Amino acid sequence: LPAPHRHRSAGRPGRLVAFASLLTSASGLSAQRARLDVIANNLANADTTRRGDGKPGPYRRQRVVFEPRHNPLRFNVPFVEGTDPMTQHPGTGVRVVENSENGGPIPGKYLRYEPGHIDARRDGYVEMPDVDIATEMVDMIDATRAYEANVTAIKDFRTMYSEALRIVG
Repeated sequence: LPAPHRHRSAGRPGRLVAFASLLTSASGLSAQRARLDVIANNLANADTTRRGDGKPGPYRRQRVVFEPRHNPLRFNVPFVEGTDPMTQHPGTGVRVVENSENGGPIPGKYLRYEPGHIDARRDGYVEMPDVDIATEMVDMIDATRAYEANVTAIKDFRTMYSEALRIVG
């Protein structure tokens, strides 16, 4: 028989259900790190009028797209009733799906009149990147706080697990 603190789950015998919260926080750390990398790239290219991939036009703002990871442990959410998909199939964090860039034409607010610029159009306007510094800074603060919250959750998990082992053993 398995130890009392272990729960067997479909397809994954012997895995500790308690570690699901650790996996959730770890996926959050990875996701927010990817988000911070993209924000840093956006800020670094805020004045870049040529794309590095050879396509015409200025650098385009990028963003990270996440999706929930489904729970492989298949445990029930206690004290919750109903048919809400979130309670029927609780997740274990997020994963990065893609890094996408803004598409479509450059909005007028990102046109700068500089007729002497090497990338100026015939009318004298230069298409600048669609990166708004204030938006990027707010996103950076948000991503940093989310990262810190996941670090705190991992530290709390470690503390609780160590305390549980001390009590049991």
